[in-house]
Amino acid sequence: MFNASDRVQVLSEALPYIQSFAGRTVVVKYGGAAMKDSVLKSTVIRDVVFMACVGLRPVLVHGGGPEINLWLEKLGIEPQFMNGLRVTDAPTMDVVEMVLVGRVNKELVSLINQAGGSAVGVCGKDGKLLMARPQGESGIGFVGEVATVNPQLINNLLDGGHIPIVSSVATDEEGQAYNINADTVAGELAAALDAEKLILLTDTPGILKDYQDPASLIHKLDIRQARHLIEENVVAGGMIPKVTCCIRSLAQGVQAAHIIDGRVPHALLLEIFTDSGIGSMITA
Repeated sequence: MFNASDRVQVLSEALPYIQSFAGRTVVVKYGGAAMKDSVLKSTVIRDVVFMACVGLRPVLVHGGGPEINLWLEKLGIEPQFMNGLRVTDAPTMDVVEMVLVGRVNKELVSLINQAGGSAVGVCGKDGKLLMARPQGESGIGFVGEVATVNPQLINNLLDGGHIPIVSSVATDEEGQAYNINADTVAGELAAALDAEKLILLTDTPGILKDYQDPASLIHKLDIRQARHLIEENVVAGGMIPKVTCCIRSLAQGVQAAHIIDGRVPHALLLEIFTDSGIGSMITA
């Protein structure tokens, strides 16, 4: 248990990081166990509010797959997936939008406000933040990818002292709604905002040399090494799109991308405000 001296020492050691990142934008993709477990959810919310209080400009991008599945089943619609992507026909798209924009987004806004922050929830439709185009694979319906990003709305919110909470629903030029992978949205948004960091909260320790051995965590690598790991099938399965979105954001000017274990309490603060961090950091 920390005593008063311990708390002061920790704050003192964090000072150089607070000074270094003050005024910098950090985009956090929130999902996985950290979103389902109430205790972990509470620590993520407090971490984000702490970041804002010490001068960082956090932006939270969220998914909501389990909640979508729950409501699809309640409405008698069977969730379907193809090549790891949710098959999103018109009825499913209605549920996706209802859950992500109307429930998950506003719950996170409420939690951050209760924790002392000032959150504003938006989706890709608001202020033409995100324009979508079809993902391109046949048979998956209204699954999209990011065509353009207009960061003005998010910058206005950040300049006003608010914490933007972004759900990954967007429309094309004709107004058709699309479901976009939240990792992809976070990466493209980080690039458009010229963010200092992109942080993906996952259910793994980070990038592993051996996916069965948590001790094989790769703490730091660059774009070239990350691409090599994909080519060598060291990075495989669901980790490929996460690493790929990190590479894309770095190539567009983001300073560092982090893949960290959201199952660890206060993972965000450990990664940002300590020398060792807890996950994998990819740099340009």
